[in-house]
Amino acid sequence: MKRDVKKTQAANGAIRIISGQWRGRKLPVMDVQGLRPTTDRNKETLFNWLMAYTQDSHCLDAFAGSGGLGFEALSRYAKHVTFIELDKKVARNLQQNLETLKASKESAQVLCGDSLGYLSQLNDKFDLIFLDPPFNKNLIPKAIDGIEQNSLLAQEGLVYIECETQNAQYKVPPGWRLLKESQTSQVTARLYQG
Repeated sequence: MKRDVKKTQAANGAIRIISGQWRGRKLPVMDVQGLRPTTDRNKETLFNWLMAYTQDSHCLDAFAGSGGLGFEALSRYAKHVTFIELDKKVARNLQQNLETLKASKESAQVLCGDSLGYLSQLNDKFDLIFLDPPFNKNLIPKAIDGIEQNSLLAQEGLVYIECETQNAQYKVPPGWRLLKESQTSQVTARLYQG
């Protein structure tokens, strides 16, 4: 019982930006149930994969959470990142972190609401789309459908999907080609090109 009380009263965590203009900066993260920031190791692997693609890209961090993937992309000179986050407090925290970094309003926006709903409303084309939703909610197939139905992926665009290994049997559109894959007993990460 004490562990549960401690957990709800725990201090907010932090994420670290690995490289780029804000290298080494730590940003506060809300302590919210289900929020699971991508580990530094996974982030480093991903952005090594994306080295040639990040600069000047338009990115979508569809289940933003801590914003770790979107902030890392901005730090590495992405042109624009759209963050989508369901939780109001977490979305407010993302906005505060953008202000802390002095990111221009032209370079980022935070949308607060249901990611799947936004995927059916957005009109933009994205060069990089990050899908790292809360685990065990079966959101990946619906998110892939939303991206495909609304043609959100730019030509030759990339989609990064991180999910729990036991649910990594989702289907992708025929035009998506698997470029990279990393897998542990708990987490599967894949990078596709559309």
